[in-house]
Amino acid sequence: MRPGVRLGVDVGSVRVGVARCDPGGILATPVETIKSGKGDVDRLVALAAEHEAIEVVVGLPTSLSGREGPAAQAARAFAARLAGRLPQGSVRLYDERLTTVTAESGLRAGGVRGRARRAVVDQAAATVLLQAALDAERLTGNPPGEIVRESS
Repeated sequence: MRPGVRLGVDVGSVRVGVARCDPGGILATPVETIKSGKGDVDRLVALAAEHEAIEVVVGLPTSLSGREGPAAQAARAFAARLAGRLPQGSVRLYDERLTTVTAESGLRAGGVRGRARRAVVDQAAATVLLQAALDAERLTGNPPGEIVRESS
């Protein structure tokens, strides 16, 4: 397992959820929710600097069959914009199938309802995504997902 803080990012059309892990790469925790649109990449670049992140893991929303639709294309474009602002090789895409469903379920089970749940579900989804990526790296010994190249 490579040492260092990583950020997990769940990209949505309305909000972007952000999580981080400890320097040992053991546990993912929620950080914040960013409004999608103008300034979202700027905020993530600032968060990466603030947390001294070695890597940013962006969720790639594929269908259960593995196909990529419009949401996956949007996540790829977002990740490419982010990769253009961070050190080469520090942005990765990781399959996020069912992370939002898992996050919603966990929040419901924890008694978080309605508007309060909507306010944190993106952070929770980013946490689930990052934890899955960390666990995959620990299990395989390989960095998770695919490296994102800067868009031209």
